[in-house]
Amino acid sequence: MKKTLLLLCLLVLGVLSSCSLEKKARKAYEYAEYQKAIDLYGKLLDKRKNQARANYFIADSYRLSNRLQMAEPYYKKAMDSGISNDSVGLYYAFALKANEKYKDAAQQLDNYVAGTENEAYVQRANKEMENLSLLNRLKEEKSYYRIKNLEAINSDQSEYSPVFFDGYLYFTSSRDNKLIYNGTGTPYTDIFKVKTKGANVDIATLESMDDIINLPDVHEASITFSPDGNTVVFARSNTGKRKGRYDVSLYLSHYRKEAWTEPRLINVNQLNPQKVSYWNSTPAFSRDGKTLYFSSNRPRGKGGTDIYSAKMNSRGRFSKPKNLGAAVNTEGNESFPFVSSDGKLYFSSDGHAGFGGLDLFVAKRERGKTTVKNLGKPVNSSADDFGMFLFKPDKGFFCSNRPGGKGDDDIYTFINEDPDLKEVNYFLKGLTKTYGEDGKSTKLLPSVTVKLLDAEGNTLEETTSNRQGEFSFRVYEEEDYDLVAEKHGKEVSYLTTRGDFTTIGKSKPKSELVKLITNVTFDTLMVLEKLELHKHFVLENILYDLDKWDIRTDAALELDKLVVLLKDNPEIKIELSSHTDNRAPDEYNMTLSEKRARSAVDYLISQGIDKKRLVAKGYGESQLIIKNAVTEEQHQVNRRTEFEILAIDPSKKPKTLDENGKEVIEEVDEEDRFFDDDNGR
Repeated sequence: MKKTLLLLCLLVLGVLSSCSLEKKARKAYEYAEYQKAIDLYGKLLDKRKNQARANYFIADSYRLSNRLQMAEPYYKKAMDSGISNDSVGLYYAFALKANEKYKDAAQQLDNYVAGTENEAYVQRANKEMENLSLLNRLKEEKSYYRIKNLEAINSDQSEYSPVFFDGYLYFTSSRDNKLIYNGTGTPYTDIFKVKTKGANVDIATLESMDDIINLPDVHEASITFSPDGNTVVFARSNTGKRKGRYDVSLYLSHYRKEAWTEPRLINVNQLNPQKVSYWNSTPAFSRDGKTLYFSSNRPRGKGGTDIYSAKMNSRGRFSKPKNLGAAVNTEGNESFPFVSSDGKLYFSSDGHAGFGGLDLFVAKRERGKTTVKNLGKPVNSSADDFGMFLFKPDKGFFCSNRPGGKGDDDIYTFINEDPDLKEVNYFLKGLTKTYGEDGKSTKLLPSVTVKLLDAEGNTLEETTSNRQGEFSFRVYEEEDYDLVAEKHGKEVSYLTTRGDFTTIGKSKPKSELVKLITNVTFDTLMVLEKLELHKHFVLENILYDLDKWDIRTDAALELDKLVVLLKDNPEIKIELSSHTDNRAPDEYNMTLSEKRARSAVDYLISQGIDKKRLVAKGYGESQLIIKNAVTEEQHQVNRRTEFEILAIDPSKKPKTLDENGKEVIEEVDEEDRFFDDDNGR
């Protein structure tokens, strides 16, 4: 009896011990302490307890800590043990691919799609099958890249995110830190710098960045510099303030009085009133420093992590982040953006067709479309390849955890020996002006907001003209553009104005290029009219057939310009008037002009303009400009169509809305213009 009771007690203690162990393991998993979770679930496997769940969470912990190759056998055992979670079979296929078992991965995906009803997972599985089918073509593509491990920098720990700036190579590393991060079982990372001439490293100058940047018990990583070097943005994570793996944020610091200021959280979330924080990381400034690119897992993205851009306005505040769209972002993960000197976007992805894990890709704009290309081998491998940085058009760095390196993640150098690697940069430079008091001469108009739109009306870039009225955009080969200029003030406002520009037929042939980099600049002019009550504008070329009032095809083209102006300026109400010459009886001319004005207004209404904003008025010959007209040219001046601004309602101007449909109100607090202390990275 005593033996029986003892056995029962031991059994109960064993059960309680297993429950306690699994509870600790699950808590570690939920708090993104993946290595700790792996160790604890491993003990459950040793005890032969809850093996199906233990194998699943070990596999998922390896995946979420960027060790997908090691997850393969555990996903397999979880599936064999009856785990039916929709994600298991999909991630098992990804693990097979990461281990270069491409045929097995394709077969697994085929079986998976046949037995899964989750539409999102099926869509991603189908996309991955398509990617696998492209592998043979990728393997056969000729590569001009030569790569080499940057042994002088790399250690047996992790080194990644190289950035070359002002004679120094900055990079992230877990060297010299004895504190262990439970997410990976490796030390926390800091940001280091070392003097270099290209890829030639002076290792004696290696040092970590200031203590105000590097904290001892958190990760710092992926630094980026503004063009003048006085502003840095970097990633900081795992501060313990938030549960799970999303405690990752972007921080900004200024260089003032020969020291870096206290880093502050950047306001790049702007998602909802609750200020929920999401994973924001891998920042990179554009070449002009006006745009910040970064990766994030915020809602309404294309997949896991997407690449976003956020503009900085003239007061230094970041705009609402913009998703780069389906051409770049996939159902998978995109991160580590970098914009080269010729405007190409380099990034890493496991969602585009690749060899396994993260691969490096380049996106460029061609004929109005964004195309994405895998950089191929030897830059890419079945491991994680990421963090591309070019310090010259044909030379740079990238990172990989491929076999044969010195440690975890290593930094590699590369040279691109493509004989056709010649860059042409196209720029559109312009001036913003307004008319002088005489209504004919022009003068410079500063601080005008100018947008560059593609042929489909999508905003590609937005800027503000400087004190000299100057603005510039990067443009691309063989593409049509629209320019939209607007300026609204408390005392003086201007009509929003459009202009067009094209690079079609203006491209430099490759055969004519001599230098590695060629810059081509085009010029344009945007003239804005003051927005004033009762101001008159003559519409050119609104012609009618003799004694007719029907809108001719050529007149419709001119009226379409007025349609655009009215849509761009919804706050104005106009009178559209028609005038005749004096070569017919007064009554006849008055009737004819009224019919013509009415026809023009009816046309505007048919193109979507609210009839409440339009008044038709015929003046006949009552308002002749040249009263004693003799020549046909003089009579034509009198036969004109005009519009006059009758009313201005500022409340009709479109408001900028956030993703929840609420108006975005610009704050002018200079102290906190960059920041929001409750936002995450």
